[in-house]
Amino acid sequence: MERARPGTLATFIDWTAERYGELPALRFRSREEGGGWTETTFTALREEIRAVGRGLIALGVRPDDRVAIVSETRPEWTIAQFGALTAGAAVVPVYPTAGEDELVWVLGDSGASVVVCEDAAQAARVAAVRAKLPALRHVVLMDTEGCAPGELALRRLPGGAAPDEVESELEKRSAARRGEDLCTVIYTSGTTGLPKGCRLTHANIVSNQDATAHLTEGGPGSTTYLYLPLAHVLGQIIQLTSLRRGGTLAYFGGKVENVVAELAEVRPTHLPSVPRLFEKIHAQVVSLAEAQGPAGRARLEEAIRTGVAVADLRARGEEPAGELRAAWETAEESLFSLVRAAFGGRLRWALTGAAPIAPQTLDFLRACGIDVYEGYGMTEGSGVITVNHRGAVRPGTVGRAVEGSEVRIAGDGEVLARGPGVFAGYHGNPSATAEAVDADGWLHTGDLGTLDADGYLTITGRKKDLIITSSGKNLAPSPVEFAIQQSRFVSRAVMVGDRRPYAVALLTLDAVEVEAWAAREGVDLRAAGPARHPQVRRLCQEAVDAANARVARPARIRAFAILNEDFSVENGELTPTLKLRRAVVGERYAAEIDALYERGDKGSVEGS
Repeated sequence: MERARPGTLATFIDWTAERYGELPALRFRSREEGGGWTETTFTALREEIRAVGRGLIALGVRPDDRVAIVSETRPEWTIAQFGALTAGAAVVPVYPTAGEDELVWVLGDSGASVVVCEDAAQAARVAAVRAKLPALRHVVLMDTEGCAPGELALRRLPGGAAPDEVESELEKRSAARRGEDLCTVIYTSGTTGLPKGCRLTHANIVSNQDATAHLTEGGPGSTTYLYLPLAHVLGQIIQLTSLRRGGTLAYFGGKVENVVAELAEVRPTHLPSVPRLFEKIHAQVVSLAEAQGPAGRARLEEAIRTGVAVADLRARGEEPAGELRAAWETAEESLFSLVRAAFGGRLRWALTGAAPIAPQTLDFLRACGIDVYEGYGMTEGSGVITVNHRGAVRPGTVGRAVEGSEVRIAGDGEVLARGPGVFAGYHGNPSATAEAVDADGWLHTGDLGTLDADGYLTITGRKKDLIITSSGKNLAPSPVEFAIQQSRFVSRAVMVGDRRPYAVALLTLDAVEVEAWAAREGVDLRAAGPARHPQVRRLCQEAVDAANARVARPARIRAFAILNEDFSVENGELTPTLKLRRAVVGERYAAEIDALYERGDKGSVEGS
């Protein structure tokens, strides 16, 4: 008789191995230069994970100990995670891009006794601060080849091939875990201050899985391409969904610049992503069309209109006929099939979240036969709170609440959520927990939004990002920033205006798109640089003018500065999940902002 789906993740991999056995669970590229793709079956994955679990027990890891993981997304992340959970420990993900202060804080605040590092470089970072981490007992490396004599390797832990008593202890611990036990402490990459550790129980994670796994087609034979960080809750939820349904989880090769090329190799059926990937592919197609002159752009726009019309018909169970059918077949051969091929040709489902996606990009992909569903969630909600899915889609929204959860809007416009996925509180911070979850169990998300009559949620901004001008106007920066960023030449737009007379903006350029435009138009950007070139300023002005036409007068941008470089995680302007740290940006570019107001609203400042 088949064992029921487990209530904790401690026995989850055993359950998947029993169900799916020799089917491929993981697919990954060798980390060696020019390495090919290889696969691991569910049975083999189970054995690797149990060996790590036994090894951790042999190292002295006890139930409820914290095992931290500092690594990019790779198969060893999954093996380390489930090895720790099987041994009864809780997992603490650490972004590999975390600075020294954040690294010390997360490892120290969580009390991690073991840290699993991706490679020798990450291990050296931990070694440099180890004196500040009294609870840390062991450092383990994922890369076996990079281990010096005496160092611990994940796949060669003492006790991994252990006697029966260690195996028996592993069985006892995994079976003893309960839904209310701690599963993971995920430190949210806040835009201000040190991150807070979200305590998620096994029941939190499993409930989110139960509410979302059935919303996507999948199972044996499906392939999910994963390049999202496993240090983030969404990456973990995607991972669990693939394994739970017997699909194959394909890990990216470690270089973000190779993602598009790898899509063609992996040929995924499922693709979770941030909006930027989809928008970049759309922008590339637009650039190719514009290279053919005005007629090329006109043909592209007509093809998209045709594709959307056909998609609307098919959503109603109808097929196109006559002239529409003929136009669609032409566009299918010359454009749509080629775009699908860029994603590998098998893509059936795509998810986007973390930031709004350009509506024109959604139309473009839908015209090409690729459905992209927007969702919304947060770590404190165990992942997904609302999502669009097949049969329940409303463009421009992030969907309806998942099964078992509720969403409502507070009097001040804040989005509130309640359900079994609401976290167990912030680690060691009861006051912050009390602020986040009220006495009735409602999670105060910090996001602003609206609900329509059918329960579809639209996110309109962050509560703490509200800008109050010197005249007392309350401005939400997200709508105008998002509108400016619809230009493929603008990477980021940041509204400024708190305690100022009106709103201005800092813009960063999409270097690839600007350089492609310059080459196409014969514009030489070398002398002054893109940020100072008057024709680049004209492109940005067009983007600002278009955005201003879509927002209320107080929220319109009166002047802007173009910065010389984009914001980055490394420079501290973005969180690891690519959210803007407004305070850092405001402090770093204070002189440029002051200059905008000194000039009045008569122009913009370039090349800051």
